[in-house]
Amino acid sequence: MPSAHELHELHMHKMSAKRKAGGNGNGSNKRRPKKKESDYEDEVSEESEEEAQTSSSQVEVLIPHDNMDPPSKLPDDLLATMDKTPGHMLISGMVTWDLTGKRDRKNVVKVRPNLYSFHRFTDEKYRFAASGCAAAHTILINMDRKALAFGRNPSGQLGLSDTKLCEKPTIIPTLEKFNIVQAAVGRHHSLFLTDTGTVFACGDNKSGQCGVGNTTPVITVPTLINYRGPPIVRIGNLHTFGLPEYGQLGHNTDAKYFVNANKLSFHFETSPKKVVLYIEKNKDGHVNPVDNVAIDSKKRVYSWGFGGFGRLGHAEPKDEMVPRLIKFFDVHGRGARSVYCGATFSLVVNELGVLFLFGQNKKTGEANMYPKPVQDLSGWNITDIGCANTSIVISADDTLIGWGASPTYGELGIGEFQKSSTVPKEVPKMDNMKIPQVTMGYSHTIILVNTDHDGTKVKYEKMPQYAIDD
Repeated sequence: MPSAHELHELHMHKMSAKRKAGGNGNGSNKRRPKKKESDYEDEVSEESEEEAQTSSSQVEVLIPHDNMDPPSKLPDDLLATMDKTPGHMLISGMVTWDLTGKRDRKNVVKVRPNLYSFHRFTDEKYRFAASGCAAAHTILINMDRKALAFGRNPSGQLGLSDTKLCEKPTIIPTLEKFNIVQAAVGRHHSLFLTDTGTVFACGDNKSGQCGVGNTTPVITVPTLINYRGPPIVRIGNLHTFGLPEYGQLGHNTDAKYFVNANKLSFHFETSPKKVVLYIEKNKDGHVNPVDNVAIDSKKRVYSWGFGGFGRLGHAEPKDEMVPRLIKFFDVHGRGARSVYCGATFSLVVNELGVLFLFGQNKKTGEANMYPKPVQDLSGWNITDIGCANTSIVISADDTLIGWGASPTYGELGIGEFQKSSTVPKEVPKMDNMKIPQVTMGYSHTIILVNTDHDGTKVKYEKMPQYAIDD
């Protein structure tokens, strides 16, 4: 199931949207029975089920209107905070992109074998890689700060002006004249941030998740998002757009309305709108507003949206319409360093380096209704984390650690004989490697390895090559 919850703290904003019974903005859809939380594959494979997952770093940038002066380049020191250590790409998992999340092979032209160990993929070096827990595509940024894309493309999420599958990283022509510094990926849409603080979006836009000011169903080329006003660069403020069904936009509403007795629809937020209210709840259930500035200085964590399985960390499976303080992290020494969202679970690394998990990252068993430490990773120095549908891959202490319950598709990279693991397990042949970046899609993993490190380079060059026949 795609993610439908959000976490927020100083170093990361996490936004996403899940749709079960949504409309198309004009009230044309009838109410449908809700699906079970366990229907992961159905929700990803059905075109009528919309999901939008976006993420951004601590720097939030809004866009000037077209009739204003062209924006200038952001300050170098600000851009430096967005940079990550670059590296060469390795891939594992399902690479038959049109089959990702589907139970049948209808309309799948060519089926490629899953990659159960990590393979080299292209010889190029990349600054940044982005995918998402419900996605079957990946966005890359090369050393020239140009954006490339590959994977599934039914809604034009690759930005290549069509809806054709693309199996090799391909430069996005529309963005070639821009320097791209970051990207974010949802199930069927993508966002791109330039070094001038402008944001472009493409892909599925039926719920307004591209933020271009309308609900044009498919946007096949990156388009400037809709923000009217002067250029704004602020630290810590948050704007959201898209489908508000479970309150995941944080605007204190799910925006539902009845067109008539049999038709339910939603007012989509098609342009960026500021999240203005952050709250905390006391033991008596009373709600108190929280000062926005205090969030940044205290590294506190907020979550909102769909609360099933306790993925919001509030010890109850309740949906939250506005960002709500997770009190567990509002204690000295527990402040958050980074946050990550999977499909039905959340991860937080606190300022002491301890990893906490809440929600459920497998289809059966108990859920963590509040943050619990992952004891198997106690003492590990975590570099980066990738979250798939139910799998997790972590870069820590010059090695790679992964776990995820069956079914898995090779995204853990632990080999063909043990394809899944319910407990954290070191990935074979990845020890003593510098791995600065990890990102995961629904059933694939992309890592960037730092080949400037001699030991990493030697291991990288010995790995098998994933080659695609033209």
